[in-house]
Amino acid sequence: MQPAHARVCGGSDFLRAGETVSEVLDYVPASFRVVRHIQPRFTCKDCDTQVRVEMPSLPIERGKPGPGLVAHVLIAKYCDHLPLYRQSEIYAREGVDLSRSTMADWIGKASTLLEPLLVKLRDHVLVGHRLHGDDTPVPVLEPGKGTTRTGRLWTYVRDGRPHGDTIPPVVCYFFSPDRRGTASQAASGHVLRRAACRRLCRLP
Repeated sequence: MQPAHARVCGGSDFLRAGETVSEVLDYVPASFRVVRHIQPRFTCKDCDTQVRVEMPSLPIERGKPGPGLVAHVLIAKYCDHLPLYRQSEIYAREGVDLSRSTMADWIGKASTLLEPLLVKLRDHVLVGHRLHGDDTPVPVLEPGKGTTRTGRLWTYVRDGRPHGDTIPPVVCYFFSPDRRGTASQAASGHVLRRAACRRLCRLP
């Protein structure tokens, strides 16, 4: 069978004169993989002492998820607003059985793991010379009642770019179950303590 370009003019000997490139945007679904950690064991020939190669550090001690999977579950829930039961259904289509309760346990342990980072982030935001703050109502489930109540998410932003500050903008959040402003007052107290410290030490 002759190639298509040969049938145009009947010829059979062609010189390459260039090419046309077309791009098509496609999607490759995310995939799961099992990572095997092999720990060789050795025995001393002189005293029979046994040694074993240590396991790499994992985000959840004696847990099955790797750091990439834990990060994916957190981002899907808190950045993409994808509830855990929906994530469970999505993963089931990929042949992976991850229950809602299992992922909830991962999130609880990950929050403890991230606590030092959150403290650093909060302190960095609240020592800024200019601070922007506001609160937003959010629905919160009432455990055991099947109803919701209104909580508050307090947002604090450190952004001095309009005033020539070269530090990148950063945001931190505080949650309070009502509008009493407990979280807001705690943050404000932190800012006031820093301001008083600057005055006493004559810092700029």
